[in-house]
Amino acid sequence: MAKAPTKKDSDASTKVTRIKASESSAKKPTTTKAKPAIDSKKKVAAAKVEKREQQGNRNPFRSIGNYFKGSWYELTQVRWPDRKSTWGMTGALVAFTLFFVIVVLLFDYGFAQLFKLILGSN
Repeated sequence: MAKAPTKKDSDASTKVTRIKASESSAKKPTTTKAKPAIDSKKKVAAAKVEKREQQGNRNPFRSIGNYFKGSWYELTQVRWPDRKSTWGMTGALVAFTLFFVIVVLLFDYGFAQLFKLILGSN
């Protein structure tokens, strides 16, 4: 079994000595525990988002501009089909449309004949 790390071992590896520049060199350096950089990055990102939200609410033209910038960005990422595949998809669309038009017309004719038979009108 692995030996569990002691408190002394874990504290020694996470302590960081920070030396601050000051006029008097008599100060002792302070030791603090190291904080993960991820938390500070998240805080900075959250602060930027909050600042943007506050500024964005003041100017309606900025939000409209951001909309068009985002739309243009999305359009640049679209993979447009070439001419051959466009015609192939158009042909498939026309074929499926004609197929379903014929199916609906057959059902309409069939139900019309059924109702004429049930109601007894010629």
